[in-house]
Amino acid sequence: MKAVVYTGDKKIAVEDRQKPTILEPTDAVIRILYTTICGTDLHILEGHVPSCTPGRILGHEGVGIIDSLGVAVTNFTVGQTVLVSCITSCGTCGYCRIKMPSQCESGGWVLGNKIDGTQAEYARIPHALFSLHVLPQSIDPKLAVTLSDTVPTAYECGILNGRIQPGSAIVIIGAGPIGLMILQMAKNLFGPAVTVVVGRGQPRLETARSMGADHTLSVLQGQEAAISSALAVTEERGFNVVIDAVGTAGSFETAQALVGPGGTIASLGVFRESCELHLEKLWDQNICLRTRLVDAVSTPHLIKLVELGSVDPHFLVSHSDYSFRDVSDAYEAFEASSRHGTLKIIITSSEPTTDGSA
Repeated sequence: MKAVVYTGDKKIAVEDRQKPTILEPTDAVIRILYTTICGTDLHILEGHVPSCTPGRILGHEGVGIIDSLGVAVTNFTVGQTVLVSCITSCGTCGYCRIKMPSQCESGGWVLGNKIDGTQAEYARIPHALFSLHVLPQSIDPKLAVTLSDTVPTAYECGILNGRIQPGSAIVIIGAGPIGLMILQMAKNLFGPAVTVVVGRGQPRLETARSMGADHTLSVLQGQEAAISSALAVTEERGFNVVIDAVGTAGSFETAQALVGPGGTIASLGVFRESCELHLEKLWDQNICLRTRLVDAVSTPHLIKLVELGSVDPHFLVSHSDYSFRDVSDAYEAFEASSRHGTLKIIITSSEPTTDGSA
């Protein structure tokens, strides 16, 4: 089979690999139809994820058809079209039992990190009973790839961790796929009083405006100017909810400057360096700082919301004409998102069948 392999030294290659097989009774092998590239894949290429070593097949998102099942997987059948969760859950350890499978003792974020992932024509999915979801026929399987990671990350790490309530003043730092998805969910589901998006590229800020953001601000005008403009929206009170969807020292500094008394900072970026926490300014402000790695426990709920139209991730799929033959171009387009107008890229692994069979 063809697979996208991390070769080290900031490079990938498309290689011929053996098709995976069932190793444990709880495994499933999936024929991948569609997969995508995540920001964490770029972190891997930069060497920021030491648990992912050269030779690893990348990818933790995908939709495919069940090719084979271990004998213990009784809740699925061969031939079903399924969504692959970005988080592998054993379903039985202490963390999984409290709905925190991101910390699963034998799972968590392992696909495309500690074990071979979904950027291949076939993928082995451990703990398939709790790590796959049957995809309703009403949802386009190409679109459904966003439900592997982007949509649940936006909901769990942004909306839920931010404790968004109706009437909240919300600022989202970062106008990438997750930031924009948080914006849509906040507007559609919670009725905030005001929403502000702080970002870099004008195309993405224009997208935020078209999605109903009340104010959009560019950090290219300078960090202090952006902070000042944002605070002016709240008459200097600060925001009830600050969502840092970037994950840099600068974005965390901005988040602390924008949070108001009693507010919450939801931090969901992938940090590569230490950041200063200004407790000398915040200790008496009754704020809450929350971090989270997506658990994907909300995926069944989100699938229903997509079916109902309350959540619509169509806008996320900006590029869908890539295959493994041109995966290097796909990575370049994703990395240089401002130049290409990229949000999410769909890579087609193999042609989907019309009847959903393998």
